[in-house]
Amino acid sequence: MADKPEYVPGLAGVPAARSSVCLINGAEGKLQYRGYPIEQLAEKCTYEQVAYMLLFGEFATDDELKAFEAELARERSLKFRIIDVLKNLPERGHPMDALTAAVASMGMFYPGDHVEDLEFRRLSAVRLVAKLPTVVAAWHRIRQGDNPIEPRADLGHAANFLYMLHGEEPDELTAKIMDVALILHAEHSMNASTFTARVTGSTLADPYAAVASAIGSLAGPLHGGANERVLSLLETIPDSKPENVRRWAEDKLARKEKIMGFGHRVYKAKDPRATVLQGLVGQLFEKFGSSPIYGVATELEKQMEQLVGHKGIYPNVDFYSGIVYEKMGIPIDLFTPVFAIARVAGWLAHLLEQLQDNRIFRPSQIWVGEADRTVP
Repeated sequence: MADKPEYVPGLAGVPAARSSVCLINGAEGKLQYRGYPIEQLAEKCTYEQVAYMLLFGEFATDDELKAFEAELARERSLKFRIIDVLKNLPERGHPMDALTAAVASMGMFYPGDHVEDLEFRRLSAVRLVAKLPTVVAAWHRIRQGDNPIEPRADLGHAANFLYMLHGEEPDELTAKIMDVALILHAEHSMNASTFTARVTGSTLADPYAAVASAIGSLAGPLHGGANERVLSLLETIPDSKPENVRRWAEDKLARKEKIMGFGHRVYKAKDPRATVLQGLVGQLFEKFGSSPIYGVATELEKQMEQLVGHKGIYPNVDFYSGIVYEKMGIPIDLFTPVFAIARVAGWLAHLLEQLQDNRIFRPSQIWVGEADRTVP
């Protein structure tokens, strides 16, 4: 009898696709979108530029970028019946569930042949990138008893989202920091939600179904939901005194409890996105004043490096993203929806790549039960 194939829990390290969308070198802390280092993208680009490059493979020319930005602006508005869907959801429900419901329903309003019609496939991607910020902002206002704010075509992608969320145009620094945060979260190779999108897309389900399924995967606390839990965790540390922070960390580690915001399945060095986000925190606090929780966070990073740095456990992107979002006035339960607003470009890049040479995913299993049993 042939040997059974090796079982790899979680498919850890098992290649599931050939891709040119994202390169990660976890040992060196390297992250690149289509070969471009994340540090350069965060410094030199807008989210619109990065989204175009992810979706279509190369950076847009000036004329292409203007056309893309104009198309995004035109597609920001929601059908009134999608707004009605949001209005009929429980106001205490989680925003990720509202986002999943709204995106799943979009396919009914925008039917078409995304398999053979390349233009419809492209337009579906543009619509999803454009509309997700509107859905998140609309849901937040609806659950507070307010009407959604119509998007503005004269604002960039990040600035328009903050405007729809808060009802006032953000200052230049806040808009820029939001833009960089979206770039940092736009793509990250074959993570759980991206794999979910590719599996759904491999069945030739439409792009709206693929993105809705990816949102559902992202909602889990071990994936996108982690950034919501980091702030709650930091608030349990009494103060930023080194001895108190160390005692807290040692206690958690002794109990083998997970410290959210630290460690990553891929990175064995500090997540490069965390480094960029930490710089954004400094800019925000310089203009708007510091926060005690940031002092706690930086001290915890120091203590954790001493305690577990030798194991390759360092801050990941979730560790500082919550501090940035909170300072911008974004509610904690919107942190993961903001993640989705950014990551939709990456999901769609992978979906378009999947459809180029598609084969439905059909993994095997290792049978561990009894066989040939007799029904009593």
